[in-house]
Amino acid sequence: MRPILYSFRRCPYAMRARMALRRASITVELREVFLGDKPQAMLELSTKGTVPVLLADKLMLDESLDIMHWAMEQADPEQWLDADLQTRTESLIHENDGSFKIHLDQYKYWDRFPAQSQQYYRQQGEIFLVKLEQLLQLNKYLLADRPTLADIAVFPFVRQFAFVDKHWFDNSDYSQLQRWLQGFLESPLFIQCMDKLPPWQPEDQPRLFP
Repeated sequence: MRPILYSFRRCPYAMRARMALRRASITVELREVFLGDKPQAMLELSTKGTVPVLLADKLMLDESLDIMHWAMEQADPEQWLDADLQTRTESLIHENDGSFKIHLDQYKYWDRFPAQSQQYYRQQGEIFLVKLEQLLQLNKYLLADRPTLADIAVFPFVRQFAFVDKHWFDNSDYSQLQRWLQGFLESPLFIQCMDKLPPWQPEDQPRLFP
């Protein structure tokens, strides 16, 4: 049975899962989800109701990092998994998925969080951006001079933060982060993971990815 991936094109968690699957050359049946009308087949697999969800034989994974690790365990041609960087990778992703994601949501949807201004939430998110900028002054990528799992896991969230106000970001002092982000935005790996698809319906013919 070919693996099935429930995904949503613009979701940063789903983005990083698709990028890992593509880099590992794992072909899946891609089922694009409309978040306002989630397919029953997905909800029966995972009651969380969030994407991505991967079904591979009897294995069900509904956390993007688990999907990324599973993909890299099948094939890791660029050595994204690096045992020497494991602790630093886990720490960086933990901060990205934790405090930075909170500030990102507050910044992007600031009207839902009236306690503070949008600028305040942006400044809170910048604490993480400063850390990334400093890392990129030491290496071409976050933890090395080649991409690792940390870059792929963090990139979609920095992308989302930057595009809340792209003019501000492009004119900020984060020159290395701008370079790093633009490199991923222009990469074939990312571009090929962002094809627009209509929401999946049970009667549809399988759409294979990649």
